[in-house]
Amino acid sequence: MMASAIFQVQADEFLSKALSWSKGFDQLCLFESNGFQSPYAQVERMLAVGAQAVFTPKAGESTFEQLAHFKSRYPDSWMPGFLSYDLKNELEELQTQHPNRIGFPDAYFFVPRILIQFEKNQVNISSEIEDPAAVYQQIISHHPLSPSYTFKGQVKARMSQAEYFKAFYGIKNHIQLGDIYEANLCQEFYDDEAFIDHPEALFLRLNSLSPTPFACLFKIEDAYILSASPERFLAKRGTTLISQPIKGTSARGKDEQEDARLKELLLNNPKEIAENVMIVDLVRNDMTRSAVPGTVRVTEKLGLYTFKHVHQLISTISCEKDPALSDCQVIQNTFPAGSMTGAPKISAMQLCDQYENSRRGVYSGAIGYFAPTGDFDFNVVIRTILYNRSKQYLSFHTGGAITMDAEAEKEYAECMTKASAILSALGQSL
Repeated sequence: MMASAIFQVQADEFLSKALSWSKGFDQLCLFESNGFQSPYAQVERMLAVGAQAVFTPKAGESTFEQLAHFKSRYPDSWMPGFLSYDLKNELEELQTQHPNRIGFPDAYFFVPRILIQFEKNQVNISSEIEDPAAVYQQIISHHPLSPSYTFKGQVKARMSQAEYFKAFYGIKNHIQLGDIYEANLCQEFYDDEAFIDHPEALFLRLNSLSPTPFACLFKIEDAYILSASPERFLAKRGTTLISQPIKGTSARGKDEQEDARLKELLLNNPKEIAENVMIVDLVRNDMTRSAVPGTVRVTEKLGLYTFKHVHQLISTISCEKDPALSDCQVIQNTFPAGSMTGAPKISAMQLCDQYENSRRGVYSGAIGYFAPTGDFDFNVVIRTILYNRSKQYLSFHTGGAITMDAEAEKEYAECMTKASAILSALGQSL
């Protein structure tokens, strides 16, 4: 049983000291909502540190069944973790030929030894190893995390423009033949001689440049996930399941007038609307497998949401969960996120494997938590840096939806724009 106590703090300063203090632990997960409000929001900011128990899947066995068994042993605990996109190979007759260069496992969850929950200017510290007051004293005695960091290396695109165009037109041909309606073609940017001295500081920088509601810093020993995701994959609140796919993006304007014009253009863009509608249909179909019959509904269609750098179209699909299914079965029934595959889902994933030249790994997967209340919440891993210090390997992907109306030059430019936002945090450009 974890003891807990509440302390008054200056939240950002305390977080900085807590991240500095946490460097001595092998496991860390920080969830950061950046103040975004939502009817489904549950965690404002939460830091999980150290592990009482760890889950990684055994080869040859169902990861989701193994995870359900592990989860059942700790019903009263928070449990942060991630699921790799490549778990699709267990769920369907799919294969990924590309090597796992980053070296992350296909799934990883842990039961934290220390949990720090932030709410405005107070923290609730729960600890399995010592008195929460002692943890508090340890943290406040640390110097704040230095905001400076050094990245040494040179990021490269694994797919040239010519290779991207070839893949684009290959997929476009399948759309014209009627094999699929849409596919999310992704490409990797990487450095295999990378060094970052303070990945935690890089995350804070990335988060300040692009604050999003599902940001996350995840550490396993010397491997890091630095995510600025804006997208919810799947959540459970009570008996209700919620998914909020994003399709449709526009840049922000230079002033209020231009911003309003770009919003209006996005809301009336046939291509962006078609992308969103197709994925909503896919998600509705996926959720039907986990729903009480007749309860799947689109509760918000083409909602316009504004972030620091972009406007985006987000739809919300919900249903009542079939009580006969476990949480892990529900996630399995909808995984991976349809916004990162295309439609029909299996055919789109097959073609993405065929035309992409790198393994997605954690990218396009999901990071989130199971809560002791029975709720859970998982994001879609996009706008994310993966870094393995031991392997000196850094990686991130960008991608976009290819539909009948898509144009190769515009889709390639969108990938480069998305990459430049991450590269700016690394102090680089292509």
